[in-house]
Amino acid sequence: MLKASVAIVILAAGRASRMGEGGKHKLLAEFDGVSLVRRTAMTAFGSDAASVVVVTGHRRREIEAALAGIDLTLVDNPDYAEGMASSLVAGVSSRHAHSADGILVMLADMPGISTAHLDALIVAFRNAGGQAVVRAVSRGKPGNPVILPRSLHPAILRLEGDVGARGIIATSGLPVLDVEVGDAACLDVDTPDDIGAAGGTIKN
Repeated sequence: MLKASVAIVILAAGRASRMGEGGKHKLLAEFDGVSLVRRTAMTAFGSDAASVVVVTGHRRREIEAALAGIDLTLVDNPDYAEGMASSLVAGVSSRHAHSADGILVMLADMPGISTAHLDALIVAFRNAGGQAVVRAVSRGKPGNPVILPRSLHPAILRLEGDVGARGIIATSGLPVLDVEVGDAACLDVDTPDDIGAAGGTIKN
């Protein structure tokens, strides 16, 4: 496999329940004047991935509006309230992702992840011939994003509840390659304080 294809699936469907009352949505918080979900999508779009898919759900219309003008695929997850697994299933089931050799699962609420980080993961995946799990780590601690090879698609499609792919990775029997990206691998923003500490501003 000379150049394994990678599709990025951005999970942006969650309810942001830890933001408190008042209708604030973390993915609409702004970093350097750009909403977090758009910033994440632009980071993905600038990488060497073949395609970018964004899974929406909670406040779908606002999230979609924030992504206007970016050449990506939007996938609605009407079952988003059931947890992360439903969004993974929706993303993997999309046409662009399903045909790729690997799926890079990217959480929409990680402002520290850069295009260079994504490309480093993709290079590691390609160097492994598309036959390994590749994950970002922070000083050896597993984090996100993660690239899952096509051979794991059936297991992903069986996921249920508020779980990610950690269990699948642990039992896959595949090599797991760690790519050190520093603090960004474990920096997500779940609360207003998190957003402020990461340099963001809550808009709505």
